[in-house]
Amino acid sequence: MYEVCLRTGDSGRDATHLYQDPHLLGHVYCGPYPVADPGLAFVAVDELGVAGYVVATADARSFSVWRRSVWYPRLRETYPRGSRPPGPEADRIAEIWSDSDPDGEVLADYPAELHIDLLPRLQGRGLGRALTERVWSALRSRGAGGVHLGVGSGNGSARSFYLAMGYTEHAVHDWGSTMVKDLS
Repeated sequence: MYEVCLRTGDSGRDATHLYQDPHLLGHVYCGPYPVADPGLAFVAVDELGVAGYVVATADARSFSVWRRSVWYPRLRETYPRGSRPPGPEADRIAEIWSDSDPDGEVLADYPAELHIDLLPRLQGRGLGRALTERVWSALRSRGAGGVHLGVGSGNGSARSFYLAMGYTEHAVHDWGSTMVKDLS
């Protein structure tokens, strides 16, 4: 999963050239989810191995507290503040050290959060839709009435996919947008 995260981590493109540490991106965006709740993590595998995944949490607020108190403290030992020059790695390390909570406004109606990544060899084959629908079903069974996610401004393909899946744009940021979907 970490490799898929890295190879799609530059707005859907390979981010390997942006990270000296190939695990850093995965530590932030995919690793904590299946540890916190393995029932909300699904992978797509082909003959070459894991080529896609979706990870989620039904309660982003509680997950954020868990991540800050359980997941990030161990990473803070490995990634001291200011240990990287400005750029994507420094931004991820800042997230590891951040005490900020998720946007309370979006969580009121869309408390669940998900991340999905597929390598290009699996895109356009319906697997993104299948993974998304599977995690939506699992989220509904947990009582989540809505889900949100972030999409980078440079990832037009993902944005189109989310719109086709019924997401709407909730907020625009300098990095991209928060998209939401009612699950009721």
